[in-house]
Formats: sequence, C-alpha cells, structure tokens
Amino acid sequence: MTVTEETAPASHYERIGGATSVKAAVDLFYDRVLADPELAGYFTDVDMPGQRRHLALMLTVVLGGPNEYAGRSLAEAHQPLGIPVRHYVKVGEHLTVTLTELGVPGDIIADVQVVLGQVQDQVVASGNPASA
Repeated sequence: MTVTEETAPASHYERIGGATSVKAAVDLFYDRVLADPELAGYFTDVDMPGQRRHLALMLTVVLGGPNEYAGRSLAEAHQPLGIPVRHYVKVGEHLTVTLTELGVPGDIIADVQVVLGQVQDQVVASGNPASA
C-alpha cells in the first residue's frame, strides 16, 4: 500500500491567479462603478488609489487569500453613507459583470455573491430593509 500526500485544494484566490488577477478585477470594477452616474457620487472625495487597495485586500480575503486587511469594518465605512439597497445591488451587479468578463469561473462568482448577501446589512443604511 502506498501513502500519497494529499494536497489542499487551491483557494479561489489561487485559482483566479492571485494578487495580479485581484488587482485587475478591482481596477475594472471601479472603472465601471465610477462611470455609473448613480454610484459615482459616493467616490467624489475618496482617495481612489487607497480605496482600490482596500477593496483588493478585502476581495483577497473573500477569495481565500492572505488576510492583510487592517482597515475599518464594512459597517463603520459604509453606514454613514446612507447607501440604499438599490445602489448595493448595482454595485454587486458591477462586480459580477467584472468577474464574468475576466473569465472567473462561475462557482467562484457564486461564492462571491453569497458573501455579498451575507454582508449587505453591514453596508446598506440602517432602516433600509433588504426588501426595499
């Protein structure tokens, strides 16, 4: 009998190509969001290079990569903005289109969408129920 070494399955982060792919996704995603007249106003006074870095770090964690995020919590960063559900949904749609366009496998996109559903209440303004 031969004992074979089992290897851990590749994380989503590794499967899509790691940091380079995450950065490409973040850049394309923000290009889309900033071109969307309903969403662009949220970023008028935002340090976009810093914002892109933050999202890359957060997306890395969501995809099972190294956790190097040390920024504010989602609720702390987003609750003061009064984000309605419809804008949250639009952002999620932009992310899904971006990942699809970049050839990210469907199972990974589905997992990202699950996380978006799980964190919605942290981002959407309090008193703005998911059914709105």
